[in-house]
Amino acid sequence: MDRLDNTIRPYAWGSTTAIPKLLGIEPSGEPQAEMWMGAHMGAPSRTARGTLVEVIEASPERELGEKAVAKFGPRLPFLLKILAAGAPLSLQVHPNLEQAKEGYADEERRGIPVDAPHRNYKDANHKPELICALTEFDGLCGFRDPLQAADLLAGLGVDSLKPYVDLLHAHPEEAALREVLTAILTADPEEMRRTVTAAATACTRLGGDYAPYADIAHHYPGDPGVIAAMLLNYVRLQPGEALFLGAGIPHAYLNGLGVEIMANSDNVLRCGLTPKHVDVPELLRIVRFEASDPGVLRPEASPDGEEVYETPIDEFRLSRYVLPEGTGAHDLTLDTPQILLCTAGAVKAGEFELEPGQSVFVPAGDTAEVSGVGTVFRATVIV
Repeated sequence: MDRLDNTIRPYAWGSTTAIPKLLGIEPSGEPQAEMWMGAHMGAPSRTARGTLVEVIEASPERELGEKAVAKFGPRLPFLLKILAAGAPLSLQVHPNLEQAKEGYADEERRGIPVDAPHRNYKDANHKPELICALTEFDGLCGFRDPLQAADLLAGLGVDSLKPYVDLLHAHPEEAALREVLTAILTADPEEMRRTVTAAATACTRLGGDYAPYADIAHHYPGDPGVIAAMLLNYVRLQPGEALFLGAGIPHAYLNGLGVEIMANSDNVLRCGLTPKHVDVPELLRIVRFEASDPGVLRPEASPDGEEVYETPIDEFRLSRYVLPEGTGAHDLTLDTPQILLCTAGAVKAGEFELEPGQSVFVPAGDTAEVSGVGTVFRATVIV
C-alpha cells in the first residue's frame, strides 16, 4: 500500500475555498479545481517508490493484477479526482470507444500535434465518468424534452429566440434537438452575443428556474453555450448522490464539490461555455440527440457496509464506506488495483492514517483493511 501525494490543478473555473476547506488548510487565493489521483501522464500521483506511472510500468501484473492487465492492458484504467467547481465548466460531450479510436487514428494520419488547440482526440479511449456530490452540487445533464426546452426559451420573451422555439415545436425529437443546437452553434457571432445578452437580462429578472442560466451567463457573457445550456436538464445533487455521464450525453458541472471517477482519457468535444476550440461538425457526429432523465444515482448498500454506485462501465467501480463509531475493521482486499480516498473523519488504511483529501494506492492482492470513524471512497475496476 502506498500513500499518494497528489497534484491540484488550478483551472480558472475552480473554487478558491472548497478543496482547502476539505484538506483543512488555508486558501491560497488561487482557484483549486481538481485533485488527481491515479496514473494519468498529465499529473501522476507520487509515491515513495516513484510516480504511480513508474510504479505500474515497472511491474504491471504485480501492481494491477493479471486479470486487469489482460482486460485493460498494463495501465491503470481509471482516474479518480476531487472536483471543486466555483464556476461552470465547459458544456461538453465524450465519444464512445469506437468513435475515439476512429477520431484518434484520423488525427494521427493528418499529422495534427496532440497538443494542438484544435485537436479533438488526445488518445484512443472513451471517457465515461461519474460524479458523486460531497456538497450540494449543480449540473446540467442530457437534453430536456424539446417541448419543455421550447417553453423555457419562450418564457424569456426574447424575439431572436423565437426561431428556436418554433423548431423545437415543429420537428420530431431528434431532428428538433439537432437543428436547434446546430443553429445555436453556427449563428452569426455578433447576433448571438446580442441574443445571449438579452436572454441573460431576462433570466436575471425572472429568477427561479432561470437563475442557473443567469449565473452561467455572468461567467460566460455572450457565449452561445448559454442558450445551448437551456436545452439541457438542470439537476441539483445532494451529498451522496451521483450522476453517470455516458458517451454522447451533453453535460456541464456548474458548482459544488464532488468525487469524480472516469476512464483514463482526455477526449472532450466542447459545445460552449469556453474560449477553447469548438468543432461543430465533429460535435454533431458525437452528440446523442435524445431527451433523457438525468438519472440521479444513489448508492446500493451491501451487507458488509459497502455502498456501490452502479454503472455499465468496467474501467471503474466507485463505492464508499461510511464508518460509524464502534465498528471494527473492514477487509477491502481485492485481486484488482484500488485507490482509497478519505473524505470525512479520520480513518486508518493499512499502516496509514488518512484525513479528508488523503488517499492510498493498494496493489492487486495486497491486504487492505480500513477502520476508524469517517467516510472512505473506494475506486477499482471490474474484471
